[in-house]
Amino acid sequence: MVFGGASSGGMSEVGADALRLPSDDLVLPFSVNALDVRGRVAHLGPVVDTVLSRHGYPDTVARLLGEALVLTVLLGSALKFEGRFITQIQSDGPINLLVVDFRSPERVRAYARFDEAAIAARAEAGTLGFRDLVGTGHLALTIDPGGHMRRYQGVVPLDGDSLEEVAHAYFEQSEQIPTTVRLAVAEVFDRQEGEAPRQSWRAGGVLVQFLPESEDRIRHRDLDPGDAPAASAAMPVDDDDAWVEALARVGTLEDVELIDPDVAPPRLLLRLFHERDVRVFDPVAVEEICSCSRERVEGIVRQFGDDERREMIENGEIVVTCEFCSSTYRFDPSDFEADA
Repeated sequence: MVFGGASSGGMSEVGADALRLPSDDLVLPFSVNALDVRGRVAHLGPVVDTVLSRHGYPDTVARLLGEALVLTVLLGSALKFEGRFITQIQSDGPINLLVVDFRSPERVRAYARFDEAAIAARAEAGTLGFRDLVGTGHLALTIDPGGHMRRYQGVVPLDGDSLEEVAHAYFEQSEQIPTTVRLAVAEVFDRQEGEAPRQSWRAGGVLVQFLPESEDRIRHRDLDPGDAPAASAAMPVDDDDAWVEALARVGTLEDVELIDPDVAPPRLLLRLFHERDVRVFDPVAVEEICSCSRERVEGIVRQFGDDERREMIENGEIVVTCEFCSSTYRFDPSDFEADA
């Protein structure tokens, strides 16, 4: 599957209209024909701030979850059908679980599980690198079309010094399409005149893929999006001038450019490819919306046995809290007696 492919909507050069697009909570597909590359830029403001602020995560947990959220939005927004794209990190480290659930075309939710005492110990020891936080584990990317359609999943070990490196390993192993990705997350302070300073999270990212169409540069692209063939099936492109140039341009990006609210995606693309006729497609708006509901949670509770439901009782009620949005649902245990 080509994750960086353009949308099926309108295409235009980056002109005045594109520069007036909203800066936050959108994904903007683009192409640069001169370099045979396509990609997407994500800019997240209120969406990532809602997810990270709601749970009061420690800074290191929030940053990693924010990066996973950006990666998921970049990939999931490329789906051409209504389905789910799920990013999951499982490990034996202090951050033992991250889940980001994107439901196309625009809904996302996310949460993290972690050992607070272990995180504090790492902070005191000054060992807060990616490997220190996740230990040994894996990254799984899952495409779920829903219904009776086949689910596709790619899994790679967490062998790298950042989520970016692990994502690159995923593309090398599972997609075999030359791909580069940049992710950035940070807290920013904003102060409006007459108001107290406000602290919030912002995130951004860019994904670029090399997709040549000329016969002398074409590569095998009809890959099963599930289990990938051996790496030898891919043609080397390390010395292709177009891809080398694209990598060099993306390599100049700084984190501040990816999160700056004043550098909207079209303007960022102009900075990167101003001499290369970059074209943009219809943007995809992103919303933080949880899919939980009282009816859905009740259905899940009914699947448990009587003993398990008794363990859920608090002060005479069965209490269930959604890990994504922290909504709490309360039920009378007698409502489930017929299921015992």
